[in-house]
Amino acid sequence: MLVAIVATFVIGYACIALEHPLKVNKTATALLLGVILWTLYAFAHAQFAGLIPADSTWTNELTHHLGSTAEIVFFLLGAMTIVTLVDEYQGFSIITDHITTRNKKKLLWVLSIITFFLSAVLDNMTTAIVMCALLRKLIADQKERWLYAGMVILAANAGGAWSPIGDVTTIMLWIGGQVTTVNIMVKTLLASLACLVVPCALLGLTLKGDIEAGENSEAGVKIDKKWQVLIFCVGIGALVFVPIFKTITHLPPYLGMLFGLSVLWILTEIISRKYSKDNVVLPTASKTLEHIDTPSILFFLGILMAVACLETCGALGMLAASLNETFINMTVGTESVGFFLIDLIIGVLSSIIDNVPLVAASMGMYPLDGGLFGVNHPFWEFLAYCAGTGGSLLIIGSAAGVAVMGMEKIDFIWYLKKISPLALAGYLAGAIVFILMDVTLFEKVEWLRNLA
Repeated sequence: MLVAIVATFVIGYACIALEHPLKVNKTATALLLGVILWTLYAFAHAQFAGLIPADSTWTNELTHHLGSTAEIVFFLLGAMTIVTLVDEYQGFSIITDHITTRNKKKLLWVLSIITFFLSAVLDNMTTAIVMCALLRKLIADQKERWLYAGMVILAANAGGAWSPIGDVTTIMLWIGGQVTTVNIMVKTLLASLACLVVPCALLGLTLKGDIEAGENSEAGVKIDKKWQVLIFCVGIGALVFVPIFKTITHLPPYLGMLFGLSVLWILTEIISRKYSKDNVVLPTASKTLEHIDTPSILFFLGILMAVACLETCGALGMLAASLNETFINMTVGTESVGFFLIDLIIGVLSSIIDNVPLVAASMGMYPLDGGLFGVNHPFWEFLAYCAGTGGSLLIIGSAAGVAVMGMEKIDFIWYLKKISPLALAGYLAGAIVFILMDVTLFEKVEWLRNLA
């Protein structure tokens, strides 16, 4: 039965990867895959001539994994609602309206830095969408706009990697307890910055002159400035408050996110009821929920439950043992360095395979209870960096890339030629920075200390 479960997962994952040729939404495939895998696992524990006991071990495992997955799902639901509500109140124009430079190099750095830090507070996909919409107002020429859009993808992914709430994979590690708030920020910030700075510097060498301005028309109803500022401040404050809430209360982060959403929900209900006019109806959270990307949330539910089944049936444990035998025992001097290679490979694979199941699989392969890597081990920190930034190597390798590709119709081959080499340079530069910064490796590996 183990072979059947693994084979089904491989087939299902291939269907997810081939979503566009097959013309079947990956969310439907992921949900079906999760149900089929747990059904196969249930049959493996059932007697052929009777019903499955209600109190069997596998049902307890299913309930446990559903609870862990639900934490991530509700966290994302709350975050996406807050961000979408701020966007509907045109709150992000507070940032974008102040970008006035037309110099190509300056604009590159301004957009990249704003995207980097905005992604750390929001999420990489939402930030990429906001910045891509801005590019249409700033740049008229399509090919020039594609270059900046490519850098937006790199900056959004790099910015999301170092923040506990900036990328879904870092969120997973944070909620799962593998990393803590301050530690993940301190350990990965410089590496993520290097991942951004190196591509910007390389691309900046080829840019000269000024850009031709694009469209600057404002579509839709204009929201009063005071409501833009208020909702922007409350929304961003709610997101920033999540790690503070977790530190103070020691409760799961999704509760802090739902707390922020509830405050913003009440506020928008009051504003909309009192200040909406005949021709302008101010948005509310209840209306915003209709615009949430629900398929993406359900995709996370399906794929995480599928990976949870692989963990429960022992497939991930066998894979971990194989990786340990191949890489973990590799040493330089007196220190094991194999886990760095595992993370680097996962990062490259995340440009082809969705990084969510890759990180979920890693969490399943190396459990915290009695596992090889404890809380805040460099393996988890480097995994957050690699999985978060490795997706930039291909335009289909990250949610930010897919979103920008859909908005700007960027050609896959064009991205591979123009942006992928920059992304690879940044990815490797950040990896080197992280390894050099790792205190344990730096102190114990003689050759690295001498090199530095």
